[in-house]
Amino acid sequence: MMSENNQINHMKEYKVINESNFSKIEEKLLRELRSELVDLAISSGDDFNLNEKAFFQDIKNFLDLKLPLNSIETNNGDNLNYVSDESISKRNIYINNLSNKFFQEITGYGSLDPLIKDDDLEEIMVIGVNKPVFVYHRNLGMMETNLRFKKEEDILTLIDTIARQINRRIDQESPILDCRLLDGSRVNATISPISADGPSLTIRKFKKDPLTIVDLIKLKTMTIELGAFFWLCIDGLGVKPANIIISGGTSSGKTTTLNSLANFINPRERIISIEDTLELQINHKHLLRMETRPKNIEHKGELTMDDLVKNALRQRPDRIIVGEVRGQEAIILFTALNTGHSGFGTLHANSSRETITRLINHPMNVPKIMISAIDLIIMENRIYRSDGVSIRRITEVSEVVGIEEDNIQLNKIFNWNPKTDEIKNIGITSKTLRDISETRGISMQEIEKEISDRKILLNYLLKNNLRSNNTIGEIFQRYYHNKDEVLDEIKFN
Repeated sequence: MMSENNQINHMKEYKVINESNFSKIEEKLLRELRSELVDLAISSGDDFNLNEKAFFQDIKNFLDLKLPLNSIETNNGDNLNYVSDESISKRNIYINNLSNKFFQEITGYGSLDPLIKDDDLEEIMVIGVNKPVFVYHRNLGMMETNLRFKKEEDILTLIDTIARQINRRIDQESPILDCRLLDGSRVNATISPISADGPSLTIRKFKKDPLTIVDLIKLKTMTIELGAFFWLCIDGLGVKPANIIISGGTSSGKTTTLNSLANFINPRERIISIEDTLELQINHKHLLRMETRPKNIEHKGELTMDDLVKNALRQRPDRIIVGEVRGQEAIILFTALNTGHSGFGTLHANSSRETITRLINHPMNVPKIMISAIDLIIMENRIYRSDGVSIRRITEVSEVVGIEEDNIQLNKIFNWNPKTDEIKNIGITSKTLRDISETRGISMQEIEKEISDRKILLNYLLKNNLRSNNTIGEIFQRYYHNKDEVLDEIKFN
């Protein structure tokens, strides 16, 4: 696998070395094997469940039956047409190797397997037959691969494999598949009649080792000062934790930022997260994750975000985290926020003002009087550089400060400067910090001292490259238990 510049269209090329290269006989056997598996899945209905160990043995038995000793011609031209100890040994090795390849083809993702396994890729995009597969590389941006699907059947088989893994179906009656892979990657697939140019497949991958607050500071998504401010607001010194909405466009980094900020939640708290498709990778001991469920083929059994938010309120949560706020669940969530629960959520919007507009209008319809439950709106944007590579920046942090003449008032307290590529406090006193100060009964000077202490810890993590979720979680837990001891250790190191 390697990448190089494509001089014709000025898009970098991602080259994939495909090691499958089946012979014509092997391709025919693979089609037969797939057909038998599909028949088995259809006859089993919703009870179909693939036992991988047994299935691998079934493949070997299938090949043993289909490939008599005198009929084997390997893809390197060897013809095993005579009976001897050597030929029997070669045959057994050949069948075992071919069984492994077939197993990977059927249970894996075929020619997309190398892309799925590359942790540097964010997105894999199949757009049709005889068209290049595109990928989005974390460092190099959009790239064109040398992969092309020559037959529509091959794309449909891949989509069907993904659907079968999670006991879902995609057909002309339900031509959209929105789900996640077993590794957590998000999948969207479409087929005819809604795909005019044939089936399509988009896979959004998540890093196996998720980005943390240290990574986001390194990447300049936020600063140490802003990180320390968020930490104090989220913790709320145990008396007034902030409610936060993270807004931005598609793939602007909202989920990654939410993951990293969740590290600041006190380890004593109970978190319930609710998502349409599980994407959050929150590192917390007392975490309950819930996922919506679509209707089955009989149009029954649906569990919506609204259902899960209502249910979460019966489970004694300290924090409710909604992966993406978009519908009627918003009213239930804001009712919870107005009655003492704390929460986070993400939302698609292009500014803080647009975030409020979306919340108070259809389909969310949150009453204006409830909007004051939000403390902070964090705006995050994906910004493209001249070389085509994108960067993610928190561009604005605003507070909801009240309602005046039926208009919701916002205070912008941090703002990003595109010329200097810096986000800075613009000098307005934070209402969120003032509320924490008053509720805790301490002065604003003490609040500033607390932020300064947390900046020292974040700077220590950054300088020593202590960036893993587990390491950060352990250090934050120690800070909550005995802050002075942790700061003393940093001072004397």
